[in-house]
Amino acid sequence: MMNPIELKKAVGSGLLSFPVTHFDDQLKFDEAKYRRHVEWLSGYDAAALFAAGGTGEFFSLNPAEIPQVVRAAKASAGKTPIISGTGYGTSLAIEIAVAAEKAGADGLLLLPPYLMFAEQAGLIAHVKAVCQSVGIGVIVYNRDNAILSADSIARLAEECPNLIGFKDGVGDVDKVIEITTLLGDRLVYVGGMPTHEVYAQAYFAAGVTTYSSAVFNFVPALAQRFYGALRTGDQATVDEILKGFFFPFVALRNRKKGYAVSIIKAGLRVLGQNPGPVRPPLTDLTQDELALLEKIVQANGVTRIAAE
Repeated sequence: MMNPIELKKAVGSGLLSFPVTHFDDQLKFDEAKYRRHVEWLSGYDAAALFAAGGTGEFFSLNPAEIPQVVRAAKASAGKTPIISGTGYGTSLAIEIAVAAEKAGADGLLLLPPYLMFAEQAGLIAHVKAVCQSVGIGVIVYNRDNAILSADSIARLAEECPNLIGFKDGVGDVDKVIEITTLLGDRLVYVGGMPTHEVYAQAYFAAGVTTYSSAVFNFVPALAQRFYGALRTGDQATVDEILKGFFFPFVALRNRKKGYAVSIIKAGLRVLGQNPGPVRPPLTDLTQDELALLEKIVQANGVTRIAAE
């Protein structure tokens, strides 16, 4: 496992992604297919992979399944760091964090707690308790009902040496600029908006030069090409991929609630892989929507890969 400083450096070095979690027809974790998928992704130079993250349906996994997913990812990812999701209430988040660390996770992504909105003091206590329960690096995810202020992030960075990263899923770029300006290089900053590629240029200007790519699951070469164009200032390529792939992809994603996850599994089906269905309460794309997604993928020169 990486120490927190090594993980921070690795996360900031390139594009990130979070593999979908494969299920069989009975909605049980399909470890064999998941391991093949992680092994395939690790060949496309992701800086780190988030196992059991949001796109990995963390919210539908029970606490005993999360270390299983982490162990499978670690066994298949080669040298690619594996960051496990954790979350819910403080006690359960600690339980998951400790189990993930024992399973070999290099770090943790702390997702928002379940349901409740809380004051800054409560959110600080929550993040601090999780950080203090493990020795591996922790990235806090600002999103939904867990939005930490710049001052709160600064306090946590001072009190928690293993807090190594801040991921934003809110979209208030002015707040992100305040955090990156106040904290400087104390943390690594990760973009975490749904289909973050359409927000990436604004975030780059705010000092957030890496992000987690969901589409990396099924078009990793395209995702890396887009990321490379952003990093090198190749605006023509950025615009081409936005117009040809991401804008029509987002329009399809926005048709129904929960499709931010469902459409990624659908993308793998389009390419001939079978990640299994999403777990309820999510729903899978319809056949007509699958056909539309296939047209988007084919229009961007992505061919089917060998069916598993």
